[in-house]
Amino acid sequence: MDLESVTDELFRLRPEEFTAARDRRAAEAVRAGDRELARRVKALRRPTLAAWVSNLLARERPDEAGALISLGEGLRDAHRTLDGGRLRELGRAQRTLVASLSRQAGLLADEAGHPVGEDVLREVEETLHAVLADPGAAQEWATGRLTRPLAAVTGFPGLAPDAADRLAAPPTPSAPGPARERGGGARVTDLAEARERRRREQRREGLDRARRKAERAGEELRAREEELTRVRAEAERAEEAEGAARQRLEELAAEVAAAEDRGRAAREAVREVHVRLRGADRAWQAARRAAETAEAEARAAAEADDDGG
Repeated sequence: MDLESVTDELFRLRPEEFTAARDRRAAEAVRAGDRELARRVKALRRPTLAAWVSNLLARERPDEAGALISLGEGLRDAHRTLDGGRLRELGRAQRTLVASLSRQAGLLADEAGHPVGEDVLREVEETLHAVLADPGAAQEWATGRLTRPLAAVTGFPGLAPDAADRLAAPPTPSAPGPARERGGGARVTDLAEARERRRREQRREGLDRARRKAERAGEELRAREEELTRVRAEAERAEEAEGAARQRLEELAAEVAAAEDRGRAAREAVREVHVRLRGADRAWQAARRAAETAEAEARAAAEADDDGG
């Protein structure tokens, strides 16, 4: 047993199971003679419900989590370069992906046997926004070991104070200046501009990849949600069929019980008939013997009468 494996085990449990399991592991470490491990295990804090749901999402949906982190990198780069068009485009992808991940988090919590409400899901969304804004928060969330939800931040690191105004307003044309002299300085400037254009192209390509990845992740989430809806519908139909079968089984059990009652009554009637039959047989036997005796006496009397005559 080591701290890493114990931590991973505990953070996969539901919040209400965390403390008891942690204390058991700490006690096991004490019995094994490792008091330092016991102390460090005991220091692990139980995650809040929103943190648990956020951890569940990061562990169970790693592809979508990776798409969110990549989208955050693209958004931060667009903020740094003040690329308004890319910001608007990635902002739409952000809203779609965060909404889909929030729904998916709720479904995962349902499947794990711990449904959550809107307040918890809002805290999960705040965590997702923090992941988009802060690479440190993204790294922390990816471990799946949050103890508290992350706080959403306003804006992104590296965004200048007047960036919003400059992004919203169209570019101001530069005032015409003196024509540059052609020569070595001009060639150096041209090379610098070419490198800057290449860097911008590379950034745009990276943002395009992040956007496509986010779109694919959103489509995958929607497909999984649709599949989950279908499976739930099938489960409901199966439960209805099971209920009908159980009701029919109860009806058949009642019919069997009634038939058993009728069978017992019939057996009792048969026994009574057999008793009466045996009584009738004995009475018939007695009557037959009496008849035979009377017949013998009659013959004897007749023979005596013949002899006397």
